[in-house]
Amino acid sequence: MWNHFFLLEEYTGTDHQYVGKLHSDQDRGDGSVKYVLTGDGAGSLFLIDENSGDIHATKKLDREEKTFYTLRAQAVNKLTGKPVEPESEFIIKIHDINDNEPKFTKDTYVASVPEMSDVGTFVVQVTAKDADDATYGNSAKLVYSILQGQPYFSVEPETGIIRTALPNMNRENKEKYQVVIQAKDMAGQMGGLSGTTTVNITLTDVNDNPPRFPQSTYQLWTSESGETGSSIGRIKATDADLGENAEIQYNIIDGDGRDMFSVVTDKATQEGIVTLKKQLDFENKRIYTLKVEAANTRVDSRFLNFGPFKDTANVKITVQDVDEPPVFSRPSYVMDVHEDMNVGSIIGAVTAWDPDAANNQVRYSIDRHTDLDRNFNIDSGNGSISMLKSLDREASSWHNITVIATETNNPKQMSRVPVFIKVLDVNDNAPEFAMFYETFVCENVKAGQLIQTISAVDTDEPLIGHKFFFSLNSENPNFTISDNEDNTASILTRKSGFSRREMATYFLPVVISDSDYPIQSSTSTLTIQVCACDSRVIVVLFAALRKQKKKEPLIISKEDVRDNIVSYNDEGGGEEDTQAFDIGTLRNPEVMDTNKLRRDIIPEMLFPCRRASPIKNNADVRDFINHRLHENDNDPTAPPYDSLATYAYEGNGSIAESLSSLESAATDCDQDYDYLSNWGPQFKKLADMYIGKDTDKDS
Repeated sequence: MWNHFFLLEEYTGTDHQYVGKLHSDQDRGDGSVKYVLTGDGAGSLFLIDENSGDIHATKKLDREEKTFYTLRAQAVNKLTGKPVEPESEFIIKIHDINDNEPKFTKDTYVASVPEMSDVGTFVVQVTAKDADDATYGNSAKLVYSILQGQPYFSVEPETGIIRTALPNMNRENKEKYQVVIQAKDMAGQMGGLSGTTTVNITLTDVNDNPPRFPQSTYQLWTSESGETGSSIGRIKATDADLGENAEIQYNIIDGDGRDMFSVVTDKATQEGIVTLKKQLDFENKRIYTLKVEAANTRVDSRFLNFGPFKDTANVKITVQDVDEPPVFSRPSYVMDVHEDMNVGSIIGAVTAWDPDAANNQVRYSIDRHTDLDRNFNIDSGNGSISMLKSLDREASSWHNITVIATETNNPKQMSRVPVFIKVLDVNDNAPEFAMFYETFVCENVKAGQLIQTISAVDTDEPLIGHKFFFSLNSENPNFTISDNEDNTASILTRKSGFSRREMATYFLPVVISDSDYPIQSSTSTLTIQVCACDSRVIVVLFAALRKQKKKEPLIISKEDVRDNIVSYNDEGGGEEDTQAFDIGTLRNPEVMDTNKLRRDIIPEMLFPCRRASPIKNNADVRDFINHRLHENDNDPTAPPYDSLATYAYEGNGSIAESLSSLESAATDCDQDYDYLSNWGPQFKKLADMYIGKDTDKDS
């Protein structure tokens, strides 16, 4: 029965502490058996008497370090060394004594609880530990008590839970509390050990205080020149609460300045900023009164019985006078004047005045930077604007000037206003030809033949639009005019047949009048030239030859070709105008294409002097054109249909040479028109005209 031994910890005696005795049934007391001890602390902490089996502890033990020791014992024959019994295991258990005081898990606790909380509201729980054996006696049985913090807080003895003990604790009166809690073992009895901890408790804020203005009336001042949106001043209601519980919203709820001022809340300072909503006028109103309300943005329904969470105050705003510049009656002026009004006539007037209480006199002037021609003048006293020069609507229909109004007593105070003067039209311009007309009449023309349609322009602008009338200033035996009643007229032949040899040029005076008041009219002369017109081709060639003169090619460089279109905005015509139709090639099919020059660069030689013009059989040109057109339409190497090449010169590979005025007479030698006689009967009259002219000139 020795398999359990008990030993009291913290032995303080001078001798070794006796543990117990081992004994074997095989030990007859004759000294033949010895006892051997092995295991935890055997031979050092625990010693055994090998003859008697008594076990002693050599030093004091601490249960909190080790609660029990496991050892093995065996009885052995001294002579043979053999065990007389099997080895047995036993335990030495250390008995606890109350040698450890309770210790809290934290040296200091931090907790918070809302102010105005009910009695018994949970605050925090504290916990202490005792290293003694909780299963043996009361050494580890703890009891909590409050040493400091009454009567505000209490602690539950068994759990260590701290609760509020006083109702309506107000943060605004006292915010922080320090509570000391004790934990004592031995169930709190006398002689028990104890430990303490500190609990720092803060009352958190609730919205239990309404905002309050420290004064009932505020006085603010502002200048009448203050800008819209600018701050006039600040007011502030105090709130004992913190954070969102102290947030305030300011509003104007009454007063004669509600339309002129506004109030906003500065979130950082919780102040009400009074700002200007509209422009002030000292002369109109000098004092304004506002009733401003300050209210909490968040209200706790638990504390509504504390009263309304808002307050009001009166704000008196005084407007201060400043010297203001003159004020015009309008932001801008628009005036009308007829262009035929006499110099010195009054067009209109502007009005300005001093808005200040002094009502100083105002003088007017024109900003001459806006009237460089000095067309207008203004009366410095009454602001009437008059003309210094005659106006011409056709030269300028609007005049925009700036008028300056200046206080006589303070020239620095000035204002400007734009004045827009519209010049009204007067029918003072006669209609005239819309363009220069180049009119021709054929020798073989018939009577009543239309040879020209003319129109007119008028720089005036009547309200109902232009209406022109055309007539001849006298009876003309050769030509007549027909008014088309659409602001155009037709020039007709009055007789059949004209002779260029008798008179090559006719001058026809045409009278053009308008329908406005006063009626304006003018006489324009139409130049009509007589030409020999056997066929359409002769008309075209004649027109070209008549204008024949040397022109510089428009293509200066082959680099001046853009994309796939070359446009010269000049007249075409002639044999080598396009790649597809070459009169020389049509009349001479045997001429090879290799003899042709490129038409998109300047050729080395434009037009030589007169050369022979061999033409075979005088074949009809139309047939050659149709034949050549068919060949090119079926030629895969021909230019595509979306390709356009226009040239300002005729080329130099043509057998018939150029028929156009372009690039004619490229050298200093005179043109010789004898070759025209070789072109066939269709060009006979043309040849007679120019060969005959050369003959007359030579003679």
